[in-house]
Amino acid sequence: MVTPGSRMPRLFARGSWPEVRRVGDILRTETVGGVLLLVAAVLALAWANSPWSESYRALGAFEIGPAALHLDLSLATWAADGLLAIFFFVAGLELKREFVAGDLREPRRAMLPVAAAVGGMAVPALIYTAFNAGAGDGALAGWAIPTATDIAFALAVLGVINTHLPAAMRTFLLTLAVVDDLLAIVIIAIFYTGSLSFGPLLLALIPLAIFGVLVQRRVRSWWLLLPLAAVTWALVHESGVHATVAGVALAFTVPVLRRKPGPGPGLAEHFEHRFRPVSAGFAVPVFAFFAAGVSVAGAGGLGASLTDSVAVGVVVGLVAGKAAGVLGATWLVQRLTRARLAEGLGWWDVFGLALLAGIGFTVSLLIGELAFGAGTERDDHTKIGVLLGSLLSAALATVVLRMRNRHYQRICSIEERDTNADGVPDVYEDQSPRT
Repeated sequence: MVTPGSRMPRLFARGSWPEVRRVGDILRTETVGGVLLLVAAVLALAWANSPWSESYRALGAFEIGPAALHLDLSLATWAADGLLAIFFFVAGLELKREFVAGDLREPRRAMLPVAAAVGGMAVPALIYTAFNAGAGDGALAGWAIPTATDIAFALAVLGVINTHLPAAMRTFLLTLAVVDDLLAIVIIAIFYTGSLSFGPLLLALIPLAIFGVLVQRRVRSWWLLLPLAAVTWALVHESGVHATVAGVALAFTVPVLRRKPGPGPGLAEHFEHRFRPVSAGFAVPVFAFFAAGVSVAGAGGLGASLTDSVAVGVVVGLVAGKAAGVLGATWLVQRLTRARLAEGLGWWDVFGLALLAGIGFTVSLLIGELAFGAGTERDDHTKIGVLLGSLLSAALATVVLRMRNRHYQRICSIEERDTNADGVPDVYEDQSPRT
């Protein structure tokens, strides 16, 4: 409840101009990466269901790496454990920056996307559990599969349908996905760690600490930092904890603020600018190529897959669970704070974003492999469920958001108007400066 004299900002209110401009730059990179992700997934599906499907499986199973270090891994494993560590490193940098120096350093602003992310993970997990409570055969191990949101895939959908989302909605979608990624890595670390070896895990703290000391001193030398990051990753991988956790741990050591106040990005933003194109344009599409290639015939056909409670739970969790969780959490925040939606936005717009959050591709495929084992029948059914659920969520979001596209265009035209041509849109010039 809001006490007298307190000032709760409107839900989905515009942020500061520097933050909006930064988010816009990020989303452009992620949109390009999302298109590459879609191309990689389509190519993988076509190859896996072609007469040459054996060569696709052989490529994913091809092993490379030093056996003496227990790193003689298949290409598919390198993509899931190695390349996705880059993805989570970037997500960790973004999350830390948002809560240290971004608009979300204010608890009242952070409340909405955090609550929406939690709701958008809890409800799909409950729905999946309800469908698989009596299934047996380890089906409940996949409870976390429908909890993820793939921001690159979602932005690719927005780019394809040419929808103009207002700045506040774009920022909300990005922040929700970043918080979602952090919660996902926590789930992976806690619930999908098999045998844990404390020796390598404790040893990993040494290169991690050295990396942290160097970046705190604003060292940017790649020939120092990359070997330390690689050793940290290898030791975490050897410990039994999923190696992507190393990416987040390394990111959280990077300072956000500059040592001396002044113009220019901090070290976290500098690293994010360097590594986000690698993550969005290479790491995630390559992982999608190896993870999305499911043979429909090999999985028993589409009908057999959709009679499996695992696939059904994933589809319903992504499509209905995500929408209900994000929309319900947003409504609850509104009721508890008595805040109103920003001018020009309504619950139909929130519903469209909630549907878009049901596109859970990259991390959902990763959790499916961890839950059931890569290449198993259950994993194949999971992939079909993730693909179908993400496509249905994308289609429904397209319908809802396209209906409001003219309205969004009017809002965007106001947000982009710059009558004095100073590079700052007029709607942001009246804002008081932020410290």
